[in-house]
Amino acid sequence: MASAIVYCSATRLLGLPSLTAFSRPKICGRFQCRTLAGGNPAVVSSESVETNGAPFVRDQDGIGSRIDGGNGRFGPKRMDNTKNVMGLEELEVLWDDGFGTYSVKDFLDMAKDMVKPDGGPPRWFCPLECGRSLKDSPVLLFLPGIDGTGLGIILHHKSLGKVFEVRCMHIPVYDRTSFEGLVKFVEDAVKLEHALAPNKPIYLVGDSFGGCLALSVAARNPSIDLVLVLANPATSFGKSQLQPLLPVLEALPNRLHVTVLYLLSFIMGDLIKMAMVIGDGLPPARTLEQLLGNLTALLPQLSGLADILPKETLLWKLNLLKAGAAYANSRVHAVKAEVLVLASGKDNMLPTGAEAQRLSKSLQNCKVRYFKDNAHTLFLEDGINLLTIIKATSTYRRSHRHDYVSDFIPPTATEFKKAVDQDNVLFHLATSSVMLSTLEDGKIVRGLAGVPNEGPVLLIGYHMLLGLELPPLVEAFLREKKIMVRGMAHPVVFTKDFETLQGFSYFDHLRLFGASPVSASNLFKLLSTKSYVLLYPGGAREALHRKGEEYKLFWPDQPEFVRMAARFGATIVPFGVVGEDDVAELVIDYNDLMNIPFVRDWLKEASINAARVRTDSSGEVANQFLFIPGVFPKIPGRFYYLFGKPVETKGRVEILKDRKKASELYLQIKSEVESMMSYLIKKREEDPYRGIIQRAIYRAISAPMDQVPTFKL
Repeated sequence: MASAIVYCSATRLLGLPSLTAFSRPKICGRFQCRTLAGGNPAVVSSESVETNGAPFVRDQDGIGSRIDGGNGRFGPKRMDNTKNVMGLEELEVLWDDGFGTYSVKDFLDMAKDMVKPDGGPPRWFCPLECGRSLKDSPVLLFLPGIDGTGLGIILHHKSLGKVFEVRCMHIPVYDRTSFEGLVKFVEDAVKLEHALAPNKPIYLVGDSFGGCLALSVAARNPSIDLVLVLANPATSFGKSQLQPLLPVLEALPNRLHVTVLYLLSFIMGDLIKMAMVIGDGLPPARTLEQLLGNLTALLPQLSGLADILPKETLLWKLNLLKAGAAYANSRVHAVKAEVLVLASGKDNMLPTGAEAQRLSKSLQNCKVRYFKDNAHTLFLEDGINLLTIIKATSTYRRSHRHDYVSDFIPPTATEFKKAVDQDNVLFHLATSSVMLSTLEDGKIVRGLAGVPNEGPVLLIGYHMLLGLELPPLVEAFLREKKIMVRGMAHPVVFTKDFETLQGFSYFDHLRLFGASPVSASNLFKLLSTKSYVLLYPGGAREALHRKGEEYKLFWPDQPEFVRMAARFGATIVPFGVVGEDDVAELVIDYNDLMNIPFVRDWLKEASINAARVRTDSSGEVANQFLFIPGVFPKIPGRFYYLFGKPVETKGRVEILKDRKKASELYLQIKSEVESMMSYLIKKREEDPYRGIIQRAIYRAISAPMDQVPTFKL
């Protein structure tokens, strides 16, 4: 499968839009290219590409017209009155991100067509499979590794193209631009994009050598809002095991160069993980067949590396890498950009783990994610979805600050499948949650039919120990209704106190699947956009309760959410959930920890420094101290959820005007939550499949997990 690319040559005079013209096309290998139309500097010309005779650029789409052919500058985007060329308005829940559509074989195939003899200069291209992006999407500039092709994120083109305007940097094989020249080339593009949209961030995704470029540009432009995503940045090249090989490579006969590249490919990447990039939805036998086919097709393609990196080019690139690492390291202190470092645990080329730690301490605003099972070529391996990482780390934004409401990108089908079928599959099998809801006539039914199909909806309920009820609840709404439930979480979840060096933490999953810091402003914005909002009045006090306090509500005295719901006419859906005592036993709680002197001092200090909520509240709900309780796992029982009859607030002006009426409704909802939990605690005793053994036997002979029967309704 070939990827489609657009090359364009653009000029820009005095910041004014230029005219667009196309010359007669010429055939360039498998592509049809359009070249510069005349020598008039006021004319923007473009090169477009076709594959197999099918055009990928259509005038009405207005895609791929702001690209450069050598001067580092972009021209203005073409406008069209027939379509929304400013981008998509929104993405649907569980949208197709296209991961698995392209593979490393496609990378090598495409590279063959891009490495025709060409002395340069460097240029930008826009992958046409990126398609049309969301409205007001920021620009993403991809800076490649030493291969220079610019195809290093080919696996991610479709997903990134939905939320970014993607440009990829291509350095021709025989180009000999110095490192400072490349920095200037990228810097010119950054400055122009900043001039065109000064209130938007500009993303620089640097892969290995590209990481040195990104850091250097950021250091030279501290006043421009840049977001850097660095995959195994080559700033550690001075400590690399490749350095002593430079004299050997220079003396090596040309006929052995291909052998060196074969060995280098095994060092740089995990070929098995590269071959494992397969689309979702295939049965196990077909998946294995596809894996073997990918691996068989990939190995012969490695000979093409000799065209991408001939001997003289490889030597030039390695020396360029050495110069780039020194240049970037001497200026790291000046970087003020937001930085996300992605480090591979099996990087055999560079000491990436130690380098990530160093950069996190040297840079002013840096986050690190560590992928222990991946090699140097991170973006070409299975299990790494760049957009997912950017979303989960709250790195995606369209303005100077990240907004948890307007900048939220709904989860993709790939992310949902990975979270449910891979990361949390054992938890879901163990708890086998039962979802019940209440219809308008009061009848309780299996499933979520009783929950309204249109927002705004406010889900109000009990917060189980450690929030164990969250994953099954969010999954159920996505699976059955394709509705994203936006949970309101404690602000500390979004601080560096909960940052982790592992690839994906529980808190990254929370952010990926819609969690937002609990605050009046965020609740206001979510309800105003007709979202489904999950709110726990008991907060951390309920989720971190003491021994003997399971299924006890710790709600504030004031009706915090009722009046806000009434303001937007939101439907309030109370719910109860039980099952925590069937999966875990609380053995060490807050009181036990406070009896240990050194732990007590640590908890008090941590509570002082931690983000606090409800500082104006009194009583137990105000004691939201954060700690890690000691729990002992049990042979798992089952989770049971019951969503009560929806409570309409639309048109009920008395709730807004009369605090007494609001308090009455608040107490009514609280009472319903308590009643539903009492109902579930009693009825679960009648469930013949409450135990995991009974459910396992039933599943083995009868039905999938979400269809295992329960008690009679």
